[in-house]
Amino acid sequence: QVQKVESGGGLVQAGGSLRLSCTASGRTFSSYAMGWFRQAPGKEREFVAAISWSGGSTYYADSVKGRFTISRDNAKNTVYLQMNNLKPEDTAVYRCNAISGITPTHSIFGSWGQGTQVTVSS
Repeated sequence: QVQKVESGGGLVQAGGSLRLSCTASGRTFSSYAMGWFRQAPGKEREFVAAISWSGGSTYYADSVKGRFTISRDNAKNTVYLQMNNLKPEDTAVYRCNAISGITPTHSIFGSWGQGTQVTVSS
């Protein structure tokens, strides 16, 4: 399984920005597409964004399209999520994972880590 550590979350006012990082195991990192997911209290886990193994293709949930940008640096075994114009409804625990493809029909290959908390105040 791919091991992951998420970081970069915090408390921010509505309209602000955060940059999340997900550092994963290096042995097979570049072999996987990677995705960001979030889960708010009382809600199911939600797909946010995905990026192909090469970084050449991306896919976003409608709720974040135009505000969030996913990227990756395989040399650093890291995938990023730049979040701009944050809204209170973005408040959630954000986690990354290896996925089979960038579309919402993907399978998840890794285990879920602790994630990083994003809190957007109004």
